[in-house]
Amino acid sequence: MNDPKADLHRNLTVARDDVLWKLDGLSAYDLRRPLVPSGTSLLGLVKHVGSVAVGYFGETFGRPFPEAVPWFAEGAPAAADLWATADESFDDIVGFHRGAWAFADETIAATPIDGIGRVPWWPDDQAEVTLHAILVHMVAEVNRHAGHADLVRELIDGAAGLRRDNDNLDVGDDGWRAHHDRVESAARLAGGRS
Repeated sequence: MNDPKADLHRNLTVARDDVLWKLDGLSAYDLRRPLVPSGTSLLGLVKHVGSVAVGYFGETFGRPFPEAVPWFAEGAPAAADLWATADESFDDIVGFHRGAWAFADETIAATPIDGIGRVPWWPDDQAEVTLHAILVHMVAEVNRHAGHADLVRELIDGAAGLRRDNDNLDVGDDGWRAHHDRVESAARLAGGRS
């Protein structure tokens, strides 16, 4: 029989690791460059995913994160957890991400699936939660950002896919260009364009 806590933790671990592999082989500029109007960048996503781990698996369960997190400090720039400054190194942000998730893993290991926490930034009538609810929330949260990372990485250099070892994408023998053209053709026909 499956263990729901272990299943959710495994899915969360895969998603958070998938976000990291999207950084492989990129320059400092490409890691930080915003390719969509919201300013989303790969290194910013990694920073954000680590940051939400600190909150949801720390403060929610009464466990303060052992390090100061400067982008949470009063007077920090807007959305400071969503982008990497020129002074924040790749190693600093990836190290923070790994440390945040090691911290989260400790909370997950020490807390029963029905253990109670409180999310102080949620409305009062929804703030009391179980570890189960937070694991479900975080699986969704991290996978959402992994999807963002998929698209940003594809915009940078065309790299796409689920994982390093399995792109999980089968577009046929004729390749991506032909697949893109099929999709564009269908969109034009559906939209009444020739």
